[in-house]
Amino acid sequence: MLSPKFARVQSGRYSNTGEIKENGETYTPKKLADFVATQIAKALNDRLQSAIPLRVLDPAVGDGELLMSLLTALTGNGRPEIEVFGFDTRPVALERASNRLAQRFPAVRMHLSSTNFLEFVEDRFPSSVCETLFGEKSIEKFDVVIANPPYVRTQVLGALQAKAIANRFALKGRVDLYHAFVFGISQLLKPRGIVGIIVSNRFMTTNSGASVRQAFCQRFKVRHVWDLGDTKLFSAAVLPAVLLLEGLSDDHQTSAPFVSIYETSSTGTTHVKDPIDALAVNGIVQTDDGRNFLVQHGNLNTGPNCDSIWSIGTNDIATWLATVSDHTWKTFGGLGKVRVGVKTCADEVFIRADWERPPSGERPELLRPLTTHHIARRFKALERTQRYEILYPHEAVNGTRRAVDISKFPRALDYLEKHRKILEGRKYLKDAGRQWFEIWVPQQPALWGRTKLVFRDIAKNPTFWIDQGGTIVNGDCYWIVCDDQNERDLIFLACAVANSTFIEAFYDRRFCNKLYAGRRRFMTQYVEQFPLPNPYTGIGEEIIQKAKTLFEVIDAPQGKSLEVELNRLVWLSFGLPVEEIPGKGDL
Repeated sequence: MLSPKFARVQSGRYSNTGEIKENGETYTPKKLADFVATQIAKALNDRLQSAIPLRVLDPAVGDGELLMSLLTALTGNGRPEIEVFGFDTRPVALERASNRLAQRFPAVRMHLSSTNFLEFVEDRFPSSVCETLFGEKSIEKFDVVIANPPYVRTQVLGALQAKAIANRFALKGRVDLYHAFVFGISQLLKPRGIVGIIVSNRFMTTNSGASVRQAFCQRFKVRHVWDLGDTKLFSAAVLPAVLLLEGLSDDHQTSAPFVSIYETSSTGTTHVKDPIDALAVNGIVQTDDGRNFLVQHGNLNTGPNCDSIWSIGTNDIATWLATVSDHTWKTFGGLGKVRVGVKTCADEVFIRADWERPPSGERPELLRPLTTHHIARRFKALERTQRYEILYPHEAVNGTRRAVDISKFPRALDYLEKHRKILEGRKYLKDAGRQWFEIWVPQQPALWGRTKLVFRDIAKNPTFWIDQGGTIVNGDCYWIVCDDQNERDLIFLACAVANSTFIEAFYDRRFCNKLYAGRRRFMTQYVEQFPLPNPYTGIGEEIIQKAKTLFEVIDAPQGKSLEVELNRLVWLSFGLPVEEIPGKGDL
């Protein structure tokens, strides 16, 4: 059995309607529930009558909206004999769902239980990694599963609970509770049974989603994918996706249709009622509330392996990316490692903008200039009268990082002693054998003096800039230095590419991952795949030279025209005409 501590995670799912983020409560809107139910009913086709009774499962019933929609779709299509099994650990929600369903569908046999669904799976499939059925208890499996499992991420689950789930269901990386539900559902589905499931679209593009992507391919036949992007269908900050799956059989796994919908600044000429209705259209559409969406239809592209990033594939996208590949000399990851900035886990102690007049004592030793997102600007950081500095108690000796002998820096020691209680509260530092005054993630001091490319993690438009001031990069930004110290010019080439509208087009075609309001995540796994043109060609050399000039004159009148020209050259260096990006004007 799963531990009681694990059980409490699921039992708290509906414990407080005001705790949506913490407990994973994301009740399904009726319009979306109807959409999922309709897709399931279509997929069943002639198999609708083959199973009597038709066994239906909802592993996270909530208020019963999904089952209401599904039973409406099924009973209106031949009225088969249906038996429903549902799980939810909140008695109030379960009672409400039970009353709604019984009143609307009195002929349907209902079995709604307050049992934890994952415990139910654990009890019937007790193997350590759910990879074998030895020891399995006798259980009749299900013809249909409809689900909106809870989204509860690692930091909410806690390290011990996340580890228990990961070990139990052979998950890797950052674990979300719904990942385990996917594995559990796969154990209970009949061959050629149908699943309609609503999940966060994060699994398609993050490293932590790799094991789930692989599970979808290995444990199901993927029939259709809808990436619902920033449609705001849920009141919670969830970017959902819907997957239509089939239980594994002898049928060959074929390419699945993929539909994506994201808000755009372009204006659509086709009008529809809402984003769900927009899914039937291909192109830019406008909804009744005035929002505009780009809807794309293609096929699921899983890359060379199912655990690779999932994206939409069309002939146009494939041709475009092939052209880029033909003109790619190296990727950003080939220049050097993409690094995250320092993480002190006590910023209020180590990072200040008032070190000249600290609350008590004198200005300490060991201060270094700090780059943060507050000074972010394309190509060159903003100049600010008030700059942050960090007290940095580490040094590099013969290429090796170590903590300084703090006794040699009396003013710094005096300052840190005043905050010792806070610093010693970081027990994980002590557990790792580190000294109480150290920074948790200090990075490599020997690299700070090199020419760096620094960039923001989350931004609507890419924001990359050059740092030549030897600053330390804070944890709210990422940075790259060239492995070859003699190739610093390549950082200027990378800066030009990263700030171009080309890279926005590349990102959207290659990764298809946006947050609300068109913001993008510039994570390591994406940026390290950004392409670079050959720097030793005429156009490559011209890009580098113009990027260097722009760095020097960015505030001068010619700065804007230089940026426009750089943008044009980047497109041409990849063998492509400049595309007009909505809202960009000349850039």
